[in-house]
Amino acid sequence: MAGLFVFSSLAIKAWAETIHSEGMTALVDNETMLQVAQLMEAAGVLVAVYDQDDRVRFTNRAFRSAWFIEEDEYPLWPELMRRNFHAGRGTIIKTDDFESWLLTTLARRGKSGFRAFETDLHDGRWLWMTETMQPSGWMLCVASDITSIRSDERTLRQDRDFALKASQTDELTGIPSRRFVMSKLDELVRSHGGVAEPVGCLAVLDLDNFKYINDRFGHAFGDVILKDFAITLQRLVRRTDIFGRVGGEEFVLILPNTTPDEAEVIVHRMLLAVRQSRPLPEHAGFRYTFSAGIACAVRGDDVGELYRRADLALYAAKMKGRDQISIEPDTHPARAARPS
Repeated sequence: MAGLFVFSSLAIKAWAETIHSEGMTALVDNETMLQVAQLMEAAGVLVAVYDQDDRVRFTNRAFRSAWFIEEDEYPLWPELMRRNFHAGRGTIIKTDDFESWLLTTLARRGKSGFRAFETDLHDGRWLWMTETMQPSGWMLCVASDITSIRSDERTLRQDRDFALKASQTDELTGIPSRRFVMSKLDELVRSHGGVAEPVGCLAVLDLDNFKYINDRFGHAFGDVILKDFAITLQRLVRRTDIFGRVGGEEFVLILPNTTPDEAEVIVHRMLLAVRQSRPLPEHAGFRYTFSAGIACAVRGDDVGELYRRADLALYAAKMKGRDQISIEPDTHPARAARPS
């Protein structure tokens, strides 16, 4: 029994909390969990659980075999994908620039409560994979072998998935596009429940003096700055947050279940990271900054009005001297409460 790759105590706790939060009744004891682990270990489908940091906390035998995971290791998902890419095994990733692919993928990974997609493995299998997210950031991944589906249907489905991904991705930076982030913002304020209570925050971010940068160094350098900004901030984005470019030098950050004070701490960390970035090797002394406006999102908010409030807070940050954060004044009683 010791050789069985069992749940960690945190995985058990997360599973139990999920059951209770959804109103399900179950006997969650050691015997139950042992049986669950044994059933998953022997299942023909591929099963994995990732925590809020995207670290593997449980995998069954089928999943470990497909992605070359040892029984006693718990890799981060980016580490797992990187090493398999360079070894030519696991998921087939069609790119010459793995790090750019990883940036784009991480910007979308875990941003929906449920997602289903298809993926190819180097061993010739074709998998139908689902990802189910909890608000805590934990993810259940289940994959089934659908290799037997006709190749012409397979190509059609892959083309459809590629077109959908392209429509939701900013071509220059590789992070989510305006279309994607605005749809997620709409989902946030329309979340289940009729009570007008805080559900998180929206931050609008804008690069300072970007026109001057373009005029002085040229648009090619401006593009380098935009890419550097996207990469720098994406490294600091939490699993449950959504970061995207809405146009020009303007970006947005959606922070579910986050108070304005907490959002300010997160964005301040990003301000510091950007101040330290030196994206132009030929101009070692060059640095750039950004300003941010934060607004509290309340269930039932109008998306356009919410964005306008965050944009006004951004304007206030610019007027105060740039390279700083401004939070909108509380104008709704519910905004004083903590998101549930």
